[in-house]
Amino acid sequence: MSSKRNGQMTQIPQPCPHLAGFRSRHGLRFFRAIQKCLRVKPLGRASIRRDSGEFPRCGTCATGECTGTHLYACVACASVFCHLSSESSHAAAHAESMPPGHEIAVDVDRAELFCCACRDQVYDRDFDASVVLAQTAASTLGGSKIREAPPENLRKRRRVDYRPWTPDPRELVLIRRGSSSLQRGNGDSSDCLPWGLRGLNNLGNTCFLNSILQALLHTPPLRNYFLSDRHNRYECQQKKNFSNASKKISTSNDNGKNSRLCLACDMDAMFSAAFSGDRSPYSPARFLYSWWQHAANLASYEQQDAHEFFISMLDGIHEKVEKDQGKPQSQGNGDCCIAHRVFSGILRSDVTCTACGFTSTTYDPCVDISLDLEPNQGGSKMASTKSHYSCNVELDSTISSQSFGISTLVGCLDRFTRPEKLGSDQKFFCQQCQMRQESLKQMSIRKLPLVSCFHIKRFEHSSIRNMSRKVDRYLQFPFSLNMAPYLSSSILRSRFGNRMFTFDGDEQYASNELSSEFELFAVITHTGKLDAGHYVTYLRLSNQWYKCDDAWITQVSEDLVRAAQGYMMFYVQKMLYYKASEKLAAS
Repeated sequence: MSSKRNGQMTQIPQPCPHLAGFRSRHGLRFFRAIQKCLRVKPLGRASIRRDSGEFPRCGTCATGECTGTHLYACVACASVFCHLSSESSHAAAHAESMPPGHEIAVDVDRAELFCCACRDQVYDRDFDASVVLAQTAASTLGGSKIREAPPENLRKRRRVDYRPWTPDPRELVLIRRGSSSLQRGNGDSSDCLPWGLRGLNNLGNTCFLNSILQALLHTPPLRNYFLSDRHNRYECQQKKNFSNASKKISTSNDNGKNSRLCLACDMDAMFSAAFSGDRSPYSPARFLYSWWQHAANLASYEQQDAHEFFISMLDGIHEKVEKDQGKPQSQGNGDCCIAHRVFSGILRSDVTCTACGFTSTTYDPCVDISLDLEPNQGGSKMASTKSHYSCNVELDSTISSQSFGISTLVGCLDRFTRPEKLGSDQKFFCQQCQMRQESLKQMSIRKLPLVSCFHIKRFEHSSIRNMSRKVDRYLQFPFSLNMAPYLSSSILRSRFGNRMFTFDGDEQYASNELSSEFELFAVITHTGKLDAGHYVTYLRLSNQWYKCDDAWITQVSEDLVRAAQGYMMFYVQKMLYYKASEKLAAS
């Protein structure tokens, strides 16, 4: 049996005839008996036990030990037998020696159906539904919110084929009338650089600002947004003046301040300057002043942290949208502003009680992921970066020597999503046990952003020693990154087994698995000490790497980028998936 999907033939496995025959003879009577034996362990793994202390063993093996094998309980007679391979299967031998009806068994450790005649796993929707409901009941207080039956086609979603836009004759006339060609440079050596690559002058310890701006100027979704005139600074200023006039507020008393409070307008000016064709270094003084208006506590010529500036700038654009629309905008859905439309994702945190298995789940929006360097390669666990600005301490050679070693970005992500046992001083209140219990915490990514920003915690502060230091450990980062193992759907699948259901409304984010491949396009590095360092950005444009060191732009090799001390890495999705519009859905 086959079907045609997207022009390709896809083989669909035939249903098991033994399972169909078993259901036609017995219906759901035996499955209901198995449901009473379902036991859910901490982290949600389902198993089959008549009581929690039961230790199942193979009824054929003389020793009673079946190391390395799967144990299966016959659905018809509840006898337990092992299955190691096609040649060594006591479960298959039991099915052959018994009359018809004993072919279907259930894995006692994973609660998955198995056909002893076909010697393969089989799928039954009603049985899997009961397992999923039992797992959900174990993590839901009271179980009153459990659905009676799973809805049909939980993963059903509409796909829209991408069609490139081609202008018609009327649109061609409008394009020629309303646009002008970009002017090339003066024929010097800088003309060989990619379009839009322009140096930024250092205005006094502003390398942190220049490094972030260079990464944002060449972030593909952000660049496409501003270069397509989606935010026009002149129209934005006109709307602001009209709003002030309607409120009878005189703009003459503002001394020009209101015109510089919109960071999105200043980003639009930055894109216009970068892609104007002028190769001379540009001074982002207007943007710096506008940022100072937003972050008054950081308004100085002292060295600042590039990561803190990145977060502060995105918050400034978001707050501008809230102020214009007059109501709070949620960052989680990523539709509030262009900043969160590009960088916003959702993190999922599961805290599971080790005593009863109750799971408390929370979701938090994020615009980046801060990662600790792997501690087993030297050094200790990092603390937050926000505490190192007021400290100016030089460490001796014995302490700084702990910084040497090698970590990997993949290893940092594995550590970030690994289950972690919370200490005795971090016991959480279990709503089911009604007392504080020890627990396991696991992080995962519920929704991937268009652009993933990873921040490496290279600055740590010790409250015991009252000192701060920088960790100079080398970090290996891939140029292509698969984020599928860190998604909530992947982690839940490994936790609950190979169930064909989504959990907690995650079906709307099912396309994450289709767009989980990312590609590196920008790396921000920090060299030097904690209080006297320098930021540099490496950009990948047209399959070539360029070093942006304030006003100086140079072409570099790929090996030099790999050897750089990464502080922030920017990855963009290789494949973008478009949502169907409301007009298309209505038609």
